[in-house]
Amino acid sequence: MVAKRFILGVLMLDTRFKRVPGDIGNPDTFPFPVIYRVVEGADVTRVVMQGGDPELATLFIKGGKSLQERGVDLITTSCGFLARFQNDIARVLKVPFISSSLFQLPLLHSLFGHLGPIGIITASKLNLCREHFAGVGAKDIPVRVAGMEACKHFTQAILTEGDDLTASLLKKEVLGVARELLSNNPSIPALILECTNLSPYRKAIRDATRRPVFDITTLIESFALGVTESDS
Repeated sequence: MVAKRFILGVLMLDTRFKRVPGDIGNPDTFPFPVIYRVVEGADVTRVVMQGGDPELATLFIKGGKSLQERGVDLITTSCGFLARFQNDIARVLKVPFISSSLFQLPLLHSLFGHLGPIGIITASKLNLCREHFAGVGAKDIPVRVAGMEACKHFTQAILTEGDDLTASLLKKEVLGVARELLSNNPSIPALILECTNLSPYRKAIRDATRRPVFDITTLIESFALGVTESDS
């Protein structure tokens, strides 16, 4: 039997910064076709800093319907902060929907929770709240969270889009955040990258921390394998 071709649909935030390989916004990140749809008006400030706006769910549902009409097998987003709207969006779409890498949190807790809390690196610790965890069925799971909002280049390149993104600078910053998180919480057995813009540095984080690291790409690729694997 010939394996079915998998097509990913990505609902992108309304941003301008460069998407380097490994980022969900770069089609070379994946070994299968990707279709993108920018959700106009859903910029970083609105989604991350003002994420409780209920109109966001409506905007992403509209974008999701457009993608499902184009024949995608899975719809996801370019920002894990959409987790709070997971159920609102998923129950309307006819195609499976993954809002955030945080979906992996219950599984990782089951696998590693006896060793310690799962570590999360997010775009903004201040704005990652109970509603995001509840959206992916993880509101009571012990976690330790570190944010990137104090990092100068991350803030200027991604949160405010005031500077051009330089991958080497962003890599240095996220490694610093990861090391500090582990220094303060040495029992952390595994890490999740909430922010999709940190995915290009997953291997570097894993090598630096000697912990398994999971992100939106590990989740998508696992789903794709289950969908496309041949029965023969």
